[in-house]
Amino acid sequence: MSIEIKNVNYLYSQGTSYEMHALKNVNLEIPDGQFVGLIGHTGSGKSTLTQHLNGLVKATSGHIYYNGEDIYDEKFSMKKLRSKVGLVFQYPEHQLFETEVLADVCFGPKNLGFTKEEAEEKAKAALRMVGMGEEYDKSSPFELSGGQKRRVAIAGVLAMDPEVLILDEPTAGLDPRGRDEVLDQVSALQRSRGITVILVSHSMEDVAKYVDRLIVMNQGEVRFDGRPVDVFHHYKELEEIGLAAPQTTYLMQELKKQGADVNTDATTVEEAADAIEAWLKASK
Repeated sequence: MSIEIKNVNYLYSQGTSYEMHALKNVNLEIPDGQFVGLIGHTGSGKSTLTQHLNGLVKATSGHIYYNGEDIYDEKFSMKKLRSKVGLVFQYPEHQLFETEVLADVCFGPKNLGFTKEEAEEKAKAALRMVGMGEEYDKSSPFELSGGQKRRVAIAGVLAMDPEVLILDEPTAGLDPRGRDEVLDQVSALQRSRGITVILVSHSMEDVAKYVDRLIVMNQGEVRFDGRPVDVFHHYKELEEIGLAAPQTTYLMQELKKQGADVNTDATTVEEAADAIEAWLKASK
């Protein structure tokens, strides 16, 4: 078991007397190697939850275990945790520190105590993993495109050999091609390295396409937790909390209402196309 969250609550103050529950009695288990989607409207608690997982924020009550160890134990090393649970923020500029790409990606390994040579070896390997060739090594990370900045930020975390990679809205502001390139690369890394990936996203299409498991947060609580196809069957309840299902879910449900014998489990464009094709063939 990679991460276990037990009865976690988090309250923060607004002003002098008002406290707000950002997380309410959250209980989750995230096994090694799983690709998890985490969704919820603004203020639902999803980003707060991810910040708990690598110790940036401490729970008001409850416990978080990493590989069976309580991260709130005074003997537990937060530095080690943050090297194993990597968090890539929504705005990659917040994780860029140096004037050259290679030097920037070296920052994490050096901070962990690796030599310059070891750090460069890890940085180069991480950059190649995210599709950044050596022609970018001397480039300024601040002059790259939005998608390239995100790749550099992801490489900076990968260079520390994490076991868990948390991505907070990694495709925000990207065009469809850039979004697909980033998430395709993350998906390939997840499969090849067997790391756990937690993807925070507002895009129902993205989570439907990539993740194995979908967790829905609402007002600090876990509202749904299961396979994307099962969660999206609750599309009316998702609408009630300000979310939605992928457009294909609505399409397949409407076709079903109109009398078409189609598989309403289809959540991606490819699955919907296959389901419609199967129905048309069966109707002949």
